[in-house]
Amino acid sequence: MLKALIFDVDGTLADTEKDGHRVAFNSAFKAAGLDWQWDEELYGKLLAVTGGKERMNYYLDNFNTTFERPDNLQQMIADLHKSKTGYYTKLLGEGAIPLRAGVKRLISEAREAGLRLAIATTTTPENVTALLENTLGKDSIGWFEVIAAGDIVPAKKPAADIYHWALKEMDLDAADCLAFEDSENGILSSQGAALKTIITVNDYTLDHDFSGAAIVLDNLGEPEHGFKIISGDAGKHCYVNLELLREIHAD
Repeated sequence: MLKALIFDVDGTLADTEKDGHRVAFNSAFKAAGLDWQWDEELYGKLLAVTGGKERMNYYLDNFNTTFERPDNLQQMIADLHKSKTGYYTKLLGEGAIPLRAGVKRLISEAREAGLRLAIATTTTPENVTALLENTLGKDSIGWFEVIAAGDIVPAKKPAADIYHWALKEMDLDAADCLAFEDSENGILSSQGAALKTIITVNDYTLDHDFSGAAIVLDNLGEPEHGFKIISGDAGKHCYVNLELLREIHAD
């Protein structure tokens, strides 16, 4: 029986990357007096790496190799990441990053049906809290039994560690759950924990390899504006509801 839904955050619950995290990174760089500028194309390449601090290191290793690295580079990167989080939460507070289609409705339906909810993400706990509170309300953090986020495990996605940790905390087997992801790194992580996975793509992940996904959609859809199926079978359904989730889970 389906008992729980486990959600990724960035790109899955909301389109946070292009107009959220990227903008916040650039603001942090400018405030620190750096001439680093991540445009949309470059940021798409940087998304090959999960985790903000890891992404900055990847940028320096592969795209800004002439930058003169200070002795305290990792502290500098940690400080930049903290600054970036502040800019990101400010964007959320301004309502600049709404939830994706169908997310609020599906979470509400799941809660009403008594399904357990969890988060499994590489973003920081502060980012998760800010997104949920500014889109679902101040009480919404309590809706999620487990929030597995940030550096709670050492190996980030595509490693499966974050999902293993969430399942252990919930005392559930992978067979009891469905995962929601948006990227290739995400599905590698969820499948590494043997979770059936529903994918909702975004502009940055349209061309990713989602082999093995239960279904791949453009979004979760709404009754009045359904999803587009990229791969998989939704049967009679035109938007993701609990009936479809139970069919996917039982398949």
